[in-house]
Amino acid sequence: MSHITLNTSKLLHNYNYLNQLFDKNGIKWAVVTKLLCGNEKFLQCLLDMSDKDVCDSRLTNLRHIKELSPKTQTMYIKPPVKRLARSIVKYADVSFNTELDTIKALSDEACRQNKVHKIVIMVEMGELREGIMVNDLSSFYGEVVQLSNIEIVGIGTNLNCLNGILPDEKKLAKLKRFKEIIEESYHSTIPFLSAGSSVTIPLIFENKVPEGINHFRIGETLFFGTDVYNDSIIKEMYQDVFKLTAEIIEIVEKPMVPEGDAGTNLTGETPSYDEKDKGKTSVRAIVDVGVWILIRNI
Repeated sequence: MSHITLNTSKLLHNYNYLNQLFDKNGIKWAVVTKLLCGNEKFLQCLLDMSDKDVCDSRLTNLRHIKELSPKTQTMYIKPPVKRLARSIVKYADVSFNTELDTIKALSDEACRQNKVHKIVIMVEMGELREGIMVNDLSSFYGEVVQLSNIEIVGIGTNLNCLNGILPDEKKLAKLKRFKEIIEESYHSTIPFLSAGSSVTIPLIFENKVPEGINHFRIGETLFFGTDVYNDSIIKEMYQDVFKLTAEIIEIVEKPMVPEGDAGTNLTGETPSYDEKDKGKTSVRAIVDVGVWILIRNI
């Protein structure tokens, strides 16, 4: 049967490497756990080695985290919907927001649950994913800051997730200035400028992260040791924290190019092939992985 193993010592090495990097640069960071799919053994392994906030895009995963470690601060990084306000306030200490009506619903629910719900206001910086437009940021902040049981703990942005727009020093400096304008206008202090993800890490090596960008959300680089910006690896980190083991069902030498008229496959794509490969063969294997896999921890 197929299974995934997690090498805990290699994960700890990657964690310590990032922790030292961020500490050296005065940056707080949170661990993004969505790729663990809420698996309790893997989550417990991570929680045992980390005292960081935990980010996830699924409320069921955040529920598991709260059950395993009630004191861990959880962050819901998927843009919230109003109908889930009750569960968001219950399982997420922090959520990332762009819609006033949704924040009002979170405010109402936080009052009912007698909690203070923290939010990060996400700003559009060219990626065209979630984020309010820059021209609306000041007035948006002014309305949110008046809501009961809501605490604004950060200004953030999301890059390289939808359209692949890369972070750069200019974009980060602009976001820093937007935060400063808000603080000056409202005589307030916003603790975090959450503008970093795995793709932003290489900018640290080049001293291109402006001072004041003080919060990163890291998943891929922690678990895979990748340099997402340059589509390569960080040599000081492990890339084999996870290992997939599966049985080969069939392994046969077959033509490299299929024969016949091609329609769409089960994912809705029509594969293309290089004409130079006609007449050539390769060894092809069918592996018993499927949709569901058994997850094991070592």
